[in-house]
Amino acid sequence: MSFATTEIASQPEMWMRAAAMATEPSVRAALPADGERVAVVGCGTSYNVALACAALRERSGRGETDAFAASEFPRGRHYDRVVAVCRSGTTTEMVELVSAVAPKTRTTALSAAADLPVPRLATDVVALPFADEQSVVQTRFATTAVALWRAYLGEDLLRAVRDATAELNEPAPSAFAEQYTFLGTGWTIGLAHEAALKLREAAQLWTESYAAMEYRHGPISIADHRCAVWVFGAAPDGLAEQILATGARLEMTSVDPLALLVRAQRTAVAIAEAKGLDPDTPRALTRSVILGHA
Repeated sequence: MSFATTEIASQPEMWMRAAAMATEPSVRAALPADGERVAVVGCGTSYNVALACAALRERSGRGETDAFAASEFPRGRHYDRVVAVCRSGTTTEMVELVSAVAPKTRTTALSAAADLPVPRLATDVVALPFADEQSVVQTRFATTAVALWRAYLGEDLLRAVRDATAELNEPAPSAFAEQYTFLGTGWTIGLAHEAALKLREAAQLWTESYAAMEYRHGPISIADHRCAVWVFGAAPDGLAEQILATGARLEMTSVDPLALLVRAQRTAVAIAEAKGLDPDTPRALTRSVILGHA
């Protein structure tokens, strides 16, 4: 059994631990206060987490919140706080960004451990060592970070835990499409991007992801009987009918969006294994991207 399979299966437990953490005064003090102008930054999977977290905080009315890839952070803007999501705590772009902004801006590192380069540079640290992974492919760290954020914003995670547990009790996915497209709205756009990334990383598969309303503005033209289109959350009016008319297989469900991401993670691992790939060590990827300088 792959590390990824075991780590995916542990997620409901991880989310409950994160929900408990979110009530701790030290954790709440390290996360953005109401009214702060905040930027959430990340790389790869952590950028998808940042997209979800920023949209969740804006939706909750806690304050203006933007999300950026670390390499694209607009350093001329003022923020009250920068939240750096970085599992490894060593990624080059994150180390360089936090080094640059920490002297003048309060920063929070959300990482797998406190004693790492990014957390050491930050003003505040929230560490999730229990959610760290052995697989190069991120699964439970990313979803646990989102779960922590949702709980900190006052959401009840019981439904997410229940839905993910039910998903994990189902047999592993066995019916696959040649191409997958993932759609989301609001905070689930980040989850859609993450689902697509998981299938690319683990299964070397052709995947795309979009804001749901954007799908009709061109991308739907590739959909046919070989494709599967998954919608995170509610589909905009009329979209489901248009997708079905293409012959594509439509995946829409009322389960919590994090539980649907668990299904996508399981699908990625199942396809990888069916193709004879190792889902723990994707081609050309490492746990942390550390760039050399000439």
